[in-house]
Amino acid sequence: MVRLVSGVLLAAAAVAAIRFLPVDALRALAVIIAGLAAREYLQIVGVTDRRRQASGILFTALLCGAVAWQHVPSVDGLLLIALGWVAVEVLAFGSAIGETAAAVIGPVYAGAPLGMLAVVHATRGWPATLMLIATVIVSDSSQYYTGRSLGRRPLAPAISPKKTIEGAVGGIVFGTIFAVLAGHRLFPSATVGRLVLLGVAVVILGICGDLFESRLKRAAGMKDSSALIPGHGGILDRIDALLFAAPAFYVFVETLP
Repeated sequence: MVRLVSGVLLAAAAVAAIRFLPVDALRALAVIIAGLAAREYLQIVGVTDRRRQASGILFTALLCGAVAWQHVPSVDGLLLIALGWVAVEVLAFGSAIGETAAAVIGPVYAGAPLGMLAVVHATRGWPATLMLIATVIVSDSSQYYTGRSLGRRPLAPAISPKKTIEGAVGGIVFGTIFAVLAGHRLFPSATVGRLVLLGVAVVILGICGDLFESRLKRAAGMKDSSALIPGHGGILDRIDALLFAAPAFYVFVETLP
């Protein structure tokens, strides 16, 4: 019951925020969510020092904000920032290289995709944002029910034993159908072939995002990324697929004629 109630409330709050919040308010919300996701990510990968956690959360929030407000530094600038961060952590503070490298990945993993989602909302409106989220939800649901009824062969037994190849195929089929139908209405200039490619990319990347977070948690011996959402775990547990799928949807939207 707790899981059901919290899930309904969470979904209603997300839809209301996307539908009714002003653009800048939604951008700010994306930054906050990115910071919370970064905190969970850093705890999963073993970055427990408060100073290193703070710097990781700060960089994630800054990158999310830069992308969301469309003031992204150049690739060279981002590389210099990353190298500078690594140099300071390793040389000045004596941090382990592996731990520092894991922390540097955080902003790219949690910050940039949420910033891209905010850009989609700002440039294409709330229906486009909901389309992406709905595609991921349709795919996840289809994977579950198809896998439950037809699943025989495990997809990634060492990472997520319950996922099956048949379930993944079901998710790709139904998620892509939904993306084509919704995309045809929202993006009339997009060809059917392009919408099919979008649907397949979003679903496959979403599956990869789910498996990626499962792999992180399994390596850390954790069931959930946190206990923030009753019955559902943490922020990352809810948006893991979205973080991988959002960049593909962002590229699609940005390259539309």
